[in-house]
Amino acid sequence: MNQTSERRRVIVSSPRVIEIVKERIPELGANEALVSLKVAGVCGSDVHGAQGTHPTITLPYYPGHEVVGIVHKIGAAVTDLALGSLVTPEPTLPCGSCKMCLNGKENICENLDFFGCGFPEGGMADFFPIRADRLRVIPQSFNLKQAALIEPLATPVHAVALAGTVLGAKVVIFGCGTIGLLALAAARHAGAAQIVMTDMLETKRDRALTLGADAVVDASSTDAEAAVRAALGESADVVFDCVATEFTVNSGVRLVERGGIVVIIGVPAGPIQVPLERIQDRQIRIQGAATYTREDYDAAIGIIAAGKVDAEEFITSTYRLADAAEAFAAAAGGEEVKVLITADDVDFR
Repeated sequence: MNQTSERRRVIVSSPRVIEIVKERIPELGANEALVSLKVAGVCGSDVHGAQGTHPTITLPYYPGHEVVGIVHKIGAAVTDLALGSLVTPEPTLPCGSCKMCLNGKENICENLDFFGCGFPEGGMADFFPIRADRLRVIPQSFNLKQAALIEPLATPVHAVALAGTVLGAKVVIFGCGTIGLLALAAARHAGAAQIVMTDMLETKRDRALTLGADAVVDASSTDAEAAVRAALGESADVVFDCVATEFTVNSGVRLVERGGIVVIIGVPAGPIQVPLERIQDRQIRIQGAATYTREDYDAAIGIIAAGKVDAEEFITSTYRLADAAEAFAAAAGGEEVKVLITADDVDFR
């Protein structure tokens, strides 16, 4: 295959069918850059999309939004991006002119496209074009594993910011997967005093303890809420729900009790019911958290640069691009934290 004119690209053609197609690299727009892939994370959204259960991704789709690569070519109008730069995209593609964009809320742009999540292009490809203004140059001190965590860390950084100050707060995090563990790092960095995490898998709970959770609780236990409350010593101030089922949302409402906040980070598979009378009467806030802003990317880079996130603890397996189907299967299995797909020239041994 001539790498200057052709590429391999991952496509989810139907539920649980992940394939590799070969095609010509598309013509580059004047404001775009062509990036050669180094690593791509398999996100929970990718898994849900591949299973046909993501509420906003329709099949077929081209995955890959947690990606890192090298600038291979730039369009004629691009002046502030050097060839050879190691970059990661902000995969949100805002219009820049709607009410939300004009008010600094590009992540909830009224006309938002999302690279790698239903957009015609995704980063799980040998080469991918993307708007050059969405690329962030990665600090020279970062290795590829650290760079791969910038995008996923920005999501809980944004969620923590939406909750308001968590300084001195008692925090509960539902889910000890990638986003839950990164929420642990983001909440601790923001000054949370006590963090209790829940998960059904013991291996993930053990990793949460290793990474600094004050206590963990088996989410499958019939007395999980009582155990969380006992670990906190009182009600929670903030719950970060990285699972987003009807059960977890309502459990969060019960745990914050009065005047607390339940932040929904996970993507629900469909509508859920909540006890609105309790939420109103006890002045509880249910807060949605959607992706991130440029400032959240800056904060995520700073947290990683400060050594607050150990990439080796998060990256639990890697696969070549040609083995994308196996990578998706591993990510869907539940035991992994972060699965990476790598270019053929990347070797983490």
